[in-house]
Amino acid sequence: MKDIKPAIILFILFTVICGGIYPAVVTGLASALFPRQAKGSFITDKSGKEIGSTLVGQPFADPKYFWPRPSASTDFGYNAMASGGSNSGPTNPDYLKTVGDRVKALRDAGVTGLVPADLVQASASSLDPHITPESALLQVARVAKARGVSEDMVAKAVSQATEGRQFGFLGEPRVNVLLLNVALDGVK
Repeated sequence: MKDIKPAIILFILFTVICGGIYPAVVTGLASALFPRQAKGSFITDKSGKEIGSTLVGQPFADPKYFWPRPSASTDFGYNAMASGGSNSGPTNPDYLKTVGDRVKALRDAGVTGLVPADLVQASASSLDPHITPESALLQVARVAKARGVSEDMVAKAVSQATEGRQFGFLGEPRVNVLLLNVALDGVK
């Protein structure tokens, strides 16, 4: 009994600390220091309706929109509950067929030249909201034609939406597809 009593007390103590106090402190600090991010980084339209999160990719099929990186959870439509890669290797026949079908769809939509990997391969989470600037520039002609605007105007929007490396040295330049599409919707 002398060994069980301290074990029970430590169990209760660590449950309160690790299961209650610590999460409350971290949540409170995150909400105070990073309120937008702590609430999911949602953006709203002019009427105040939430249209998406800048942290999670979402599908865009309309030709007037830039298309995002594909999701391996396509059965669920970029659902965070089904996030994860396909776990298929580069020689898997099903994977090769999927990538081939995606390349064909891009070719059918008018994309020419080398197709960047991020337009045909899902990210590890299947929820990446970004594409490379090269992938965005490949889509400029299609988007401009569908919107009835000049390619220069759409290319300028891509340039303005391109985010640099984080802290100047982490990662690669990238374009958030949702923010780019929302910016283009705001252009008259």
